Amino acid sequence: MDSVIFEWTRLFSMASNALHTPRRLRVPGAVRIRYMALAMASLLAGCASPVPSSAVRSAVPFGGLATVVSDQAPGADPLSQWWQRFNDPLLTALVTQALQANTSVRAAQAALQQSRALRDVRQASMLPGATASTSAQRNQTDSGSASSSFRIGLDASWEPDVFGGRNAALSATESDAQAAQASLGDVHVSVAAEVALAYIQLRGLQSQWQIARNNLASQQETLQLTTWRAQAGLASSLEVEQARAASEQTAAQIPSLQSGQDKTRHSLAVLTGQSPITLNTPLEAVVAIPQAADDLALNIPANTLRQRPDVRAAEHRMEAALARVAVADAAQYPNFSIGGSVGLNALTLSGLAQGAGTVSALLASISMPLFDGGATRSQRLAQEAALEQARASYQAAVLTALKDVQDALVTLRHDRDRRAHLRDAAIAASNAALLAQQRYSSGLIDFQTVLQTQRNLLTAQDAAASSSADISADHVRLYKALGGGWN
Repeated sequence: MDSVIFEWTRLFSMASNALHTPRRLRVPGAVRIRYMALAMASLLAGCASPVPSSAVRSAVPFGGLATVVSDQAPGADPLSQWWQRFNDPLLTALVTQALQANTSVRAAQAALQQSRALRDVRQASMLPGATASTSAQRNQTDSGSASSSFRIGLDASWEPDVFGGRNAALSATESDAQAAQASLGDVHVSVAAEVALAYIQLRGLQSQWQIARNNLASQQETLQLTTWRAQAGLASSLEVEQARAASEQTAAQIPSLQSGQDKTRHSLAVLTGQSPITLNTPLEAVVAIPQAADDLALNIPANTLRQRPDVRAAEHRMEAALARVAVADAAQYPNFSIGGSVGLNALTLSGLAQGAGTVSALLASISMPLFDGGATRSQRLAQEAALEQARASYQAAVLTALKDVQDALVTLRHDRDRRAHLRDAAIAASNAALLAQQRYSSGLIDFQTVLQTQRNLLTAQDAAASSSADISADHVRLYKALGGGWN
């Protein structure tokens, strides 16, 4: 660096001496300009030190993540549209609608456009700038004489990125744009998961509502049978009231389940960017809970964790912070600028086209901070602290991602075992209720046994339906933990 600066100083001195030599020894103006251009070109070629992407990447601790995840297996199932694996066209349509019209998605898309525009602004500022101008001036003295002058010209300026500060600033804005793009992907992941979870919840509530209605019908039959037996003197009024109490308790669950369905439909409508009551009719029909294949989670490779958008966004933010440290470093060194202008001057407006004088100028300047009270140094310390924060955030994002995946896998495994037991319990409770009903009709058992078996049946069937919804929701949460839902 010192040798390059020395060479630039020597060339600059040669150009200055050329300007002050006697006329008979002075070189032409075009040659003098070449001396100046050569000096600046030499300095640019030797001193330019933009922040390379490899240097930024080297600060990203990929190694810690690489020790946890493995390479992607060939032929692995993609995660970008995992909702299609549930084989539910309505669920697919709702997710697609939400990814297009959800308000959070639209806001994230606008943020991405803003980041890209700011990157383009920064990139444009690195190029030479040119402006055209025209002016008219009229002067008058006390003696009454007046004069006019007209000018039209072109001004150009450029600040060469000698120490890489401007290039580092561009790298920072590029990383910001990439972080915004990853943030948009994070919104896609969250919205898709929220729609799927709400849809599964709706189907689960509908299943529980259907179970409650079926059990209510059975209990009302028991109430009718008990009433007939009481009228025949084979049962007491106590048994009739107990049967009525059981059926009314079951009937009381139905309005609550209907209210939950309506609220869930409202949530789905808002998630898809529609008014709350828009989906009441399309989702009114009772449909089975969508189920994914039991081996679905086993087909997901481990390294898909690396595609989580929040992890990528944190990575890009750390790259941006590192680039801003380079910007703060470059602020400690001299700043160079080159400017020039060329124009036409005339005393009359028509003279601009005929006989106007040509005026041109070329200026090269250097500025360097000498004393700022430690502001430059403090700015660098602030950017280093911001880099440390970004690094900690990135590590936290990786650890959180690992935790989310492990939690989802553990929950899915145990919920599968729980569903198997609850299904067996529901089958046994159904058989017990049927046998109790038959024996009570024959007068072989008391009414308390019938009531107990009916309660057990309702509880077992409701738990089995809830468990099926939990399994589907577990698959959704696993896909979300793996970053599924964006490409």
